[in-house]
Amino acid sequence: MELLYIIVTCTQPTLNQRLREYTSFKFNYLLRLSVIISAMEYSAPTFLLILFFIIPLFIKLLKHNDSTKKSKKPRLPPGPKPWPIVGNIPEMLANKPTFRWIQNIMNDLETEIACIRLGNIHVILVTSPSIAREFFVKQDAIFASRPLNWSSKYVSSGYLTTTITPFGEQWKKMKRVMVEELISPKRHQWLHDKRAEEADNLVRHVYNQTKNGGGLVDLRNVTKQYGGNLMRRLLFNKRYFGNGREDGGAGAVELEYVESLFIAIRHIYAFSVSDYLPWLWWLDFEGHKKILKEATNTIRKYHDPIIEERIHQWRNGTRAHQEDWLDVLISLKDANNNPFLTLQEIKSQIMEIAVGAIDNPYNNVEWVLSEMINQPEMLQKATQELDSVVGKERLVEESDIPKLNYVKACLKEGFRLHPIADFNVPHVSMEDTIVANYFIPKGSHILVRRQGIGHNPRVWEEPLKFKPERHLKNDACRVTLAEPNLELFTFGIGRRSCPAITLGSTMTIMLFARLVHGFTWIAPPNESTIDLSEYERDTTKAKPLVALGKPRLSVKVYHQIMN
Repeated sequence: MELLYIIVTCTQPTLNQRLREYTSFKFNYLLRLSVIISAMEYSAPTFLLILFFIIPLFIKLLKHNDSTKKSKKPRLPPGPKPWPIVGNIPEMLANKPTFRWIQNIMNDLETEIACIRLGNIHVILVTSPSIAREFFVKQDAIFASRPLNWSSKYVSSGYLTTTITPFGEQWKKMKRVMVEELISPKRHQWLHDKRAEEADNLVRHVYNQTKNGGGLVDLRNVTKQYGGNLMRRLLFNKRYFGNGREDGGAGAVELEYVESLFIAIRHIYAFSVSDYLPWLWWLDFEGHKKILKEATNTIRKYHDPIIEERIHQWRNGTRAHQEDWLDVLISLKDANNNPFLTLQEIKSQIMEIAVGAIDNPYNNVEWVLSEMINQPEMLQKATQELDSVVGKERLVEESDIPKLNYVKACLKEGFRLHPIADFNVPHVSMEDTIVANYFIPKGSHILVRRQGIGHNPRVWEEPLKFKPERHLKNDACRVTLAEPNLELFTFGIGRRSCPAITLGSTMTIMLFARLVHGFTWIAPPNESTIDLSEYERDTTKAKPLVALGKPRLSVKVYHQIMN
């Protein structure tokens, strides 16, 4: 408008001077425009006609200058061109499952960092350990938040928990509770006997199925229920909500409960349309809301009565000693000796623990046993290590874990090759920043593709082969399931890493070690090998692992735990 005013109001003698003055603080190419106009002799109508051509040209030049300036800024990571408003959601809906569509995008672009836009959210995808370290080590403070969406808000009762709550005072409060009160080294030792009892029950359950010369065992069910049993013991000091089975297996109530936990896990961050276009939440695309509500209500059906009754017991004085995590949460006091946590905070945190702790051990052990049954020399090597460390006159204990390097290498290889989910829990950028020379806008969701890193040929030799020895080459005396260099992304790193790494590692190692040390395993009689196909919709094993197991220790070892 300023330029138009100059051109229309100035007389011919002064026009050139005014344009030169305007040019001195605007754009150099306006000088050229002033020279052209001043050199022309024209009548008023001709002048106006020229304006109709010159001004659009000038606007175009302005835009070009603007875009030239913008092009000098770091660009977004490569990715498919988004549609207005909805971004790449149409392509996402047309290419299920989403994680395989994303995998294909990154393969086609031959990139280790990519960007897709879902609604107005930039979703940044990473398959490089070095780039992941830039996000979560070098700039950890910027990427320490979580997404705001319907699914995570619903499960956490309005972000009252630790893992899925965005960065802020509530997250700091609940993380402090987790780290200092629930999973500290002292508390881990305090709960040792409960973990040991569930490890014994695991062996008892499998022994009852195999003691008469061997038997087929559904190891997916066994490993899932081990996690469910252990979590119930740590949370509520009980193995079963119902009566369980005489052979040590779970009853119908426990099966329903554990299945609901896994349904919740699959739908909290499931690329739901309403999570990216919240104004469409009421349409419930793909039924995600209904499914998640039903699963959450089932979990609460079992949790809430126990929690409410326990709080009542503490308040009326009929309970005074801590036996489990629930007691610890209820007993916490603030500076005025009032309850530190509200009822809803306790309920929500208990649910998050139950949901978050059950998936990794089962998936990892099922995959590793499947791979090793197909390569019996590896299974034999793990068994020999266990016999060397433990012997055959007792069961493996947690105190043996530091010496079981090959066993841990096998499990670590399972995490690399077969992660439970293709993505970590999303991180959110709290400000604009630059990573790997790309612009990362504030509010971006950062997703590390676990399988992308684990299968990255620039990181791993023969990445699609199961080779536990690769984890024994360096510093073999201290094999751990965590990976501080992010060449695996099992537990994460930094402010938002999994706070229960010790517990998760212990659960996984004890589950695998007890099964391998206590029993021999081969493929079922009608199968030459175990099918290693992935399920189409996620990275779990397509067919449950069913194997023929036989006890391999002295009978008296098993009889010691038969009570």
